Parts: sequence; structure tokens; C-alpha cells
Amino acid sequence: MDQVITAPALSLPTLIASADPQTQSRFLEFFAANIRNPNTRKAYARATAAFLAWCDARGLASLAAVQPLHVAAYIEQLGGRVSAPTVKQNLAAIRHLFDWLVVGQVVPVNPAGSVRGPSHSVRRGKTPVLAPEEARTLLDSIDVTTPAGLRDRALIALMVYSFARIGAALRMRVEDAYTQQRRLWVRLHEKGGKRHEMPCHHSLEAYLHAYIDECGLAADPKLPLFRTIGRRGELTSTPLPRDNAFQMVRRRAKTAGIATAIGNHSFRATGITAYLKNGGTLEKAAMMANHASTRTTQLYDRRSDDVTLDEVERVQI
Repeated sequence: MDQVITAPALSLPTLIASADPQTQSRFLEFFAANIRNPNTRKAYARATAAFLAWCDARGLASLAAVQPLHVAAYIEQLGGRVSAPTVKQNLAAIRHLFDWLVVGQVVPVNPAGSVRGPSHSVRRGKTPVLAPEEARTLLDSIDVTTPAGLRDRALIALMVYSFARIGAALRMRVEDAYTQQRRLWVRLHEKGGKRHEMPCHHSLEAYLHAYIDECGLAADPKLPLFRTIGRRGELTSTPLPRDNAFQMVRRRAKTAGIATAIGNHSFRATGITAYLKNGGTLEKAAMMANHASTRTTQLYDRRSDDVTLDEVERVQI
């Protein structure tokens, strides 16, 4: 069943609930019609609700009463509690909401338009990365005598070898693993409706074939590729949720004796770093990862970690 896009399941903030029907409708349309990505929708709903609640607590009677000084004060206070990227995301949510309200003639100007967020520069990502040997150990440790094991190995390998985002991997249907030029390819449905196609590494090809063939998935090409497991250990027709995938990764890593607190995104960074260590170029890595800029790909490049460790060991005391 296709997912129905609805307004965020939140009670209306007081400033919205006390406003006229046009304002309420425009506010809900911001989330239901203007934001397509469900994760962005949730994040923006939380951010704007928190800001409007803050305004209400300070006696602001309407959206029109919100001034740049209020937005600046809120952002300043928020910066004392959360990280700079989170502050910037909250400011972006507030700014985009008021832009939407201005276009809808609900408010005359955007009070967040002139407010600057904190400066933030990132040269190295925070995502935990596995060494190639650890990734190999993890894949080899999975018991593939069950549908769950075949699924988990194929999903982890997909993220490692094709640099796939977890969201794109979980949106795949069986037909998105297809043969072309005598090789298995994968079709990833990325953010913003973008479609990204990649040939499979020979190991990934073997793992996907084993999963699809042994679980009999080819008979229903329109069904999700990665699915939940039923009470009897069989695959259902329900797509695997992102949170379930995260818990699976943590369980598999613990079983494999891996101490690093990895998540779904760790495999994307692991694959990119391994590719670059073996002579791959940053430009090709960006194409494979479907990054718009190599600056984003550089955040996943952890080759400098080896240099850092070597230098630390020079402190011989």
C-alpha cells in the first residue's frame, strides 16, 4: 500500500490553533504539500512547534507579532543546549515556514529572514567507520541458513559495496535488482525522487542472488526487497522499517565482536573509505555515492585516521 502523506501528527501550536482557518490551513499545508521527505517533515514539525511554543510562553499573541529579535533570542538560547548543526536546522525550519506563510499572505514579512545562525565548518564526518577487516568479519559472522540472515547480509553488503543510503536501500523493490550486461545492477531511489543505478560488486552480486533465489523473491518483483520477518521466521510482505534495520545492525555487530558503536550510515562511510584507500578517486566516489559535490564525499573519507594513529604512536614514553 502506498504511503499517504499527511500533516504531522501533532496538536496545533497555540499560536496556530488560536488563528483564523486560513492560517491553520496554510500551516498544515506547509508540511503536507510543501515538504516531500518524511524525515525532513518530522524534523521541521518538531523545530517549528518548539519555536511557536517558546513564543507563546513569552506572551506573543499572533504570528504577526513575531519579530526578528524574538527569532534571534530563541536561536541564541537554543545554541546553549544543542549543537550548531541542530541550531542551523531549526533556524532553517523557522525560516522556511515563515517564507511559506508570507507567500500565502498570512504574515507580511519573514522575521527569520535576517537572523544569522551559528558558524559551523565540518571537514570530517562523525559517522563511525569500520576497518575493512571488521566489515569482512561482520559479513562472514552472519548465519545465512535463515531468511533473516540472508536478508541482513544482503542489506549490509548493499550499503558497503554500493555506498547506498539506508533509506534508498529500504525503498528498493525486488525488481530494482536486475541483470544488465551480464551483471547484476541495483536501482536506488534516493532523496528528492532521484534514481541512481549501480553495477554490483561481485560479492554483493553473490549475496543478493543468494537472498533472492533462496527466499523465492523473484516471483513478486513489485514487493519490497528487504522485508520484516514473521513469527515463524519467514519473510513478510512488509518493508523493513529504518529503526528495525538499525537494531539489526547493532545486534549483528555485537555478535561479531565489534566494539564500535556503528549505525546504518557507517557502512556507506566504510565503503567509501575502502574504495579511496585502494586507489579510487574522490570524483568517482562522489558519483558512486550520488553526491552533488565532492565536498560531501570528503566527510566520509577517513584515510587520515590511519595517519593520526601512526603519529600518536610516536609518543613513546
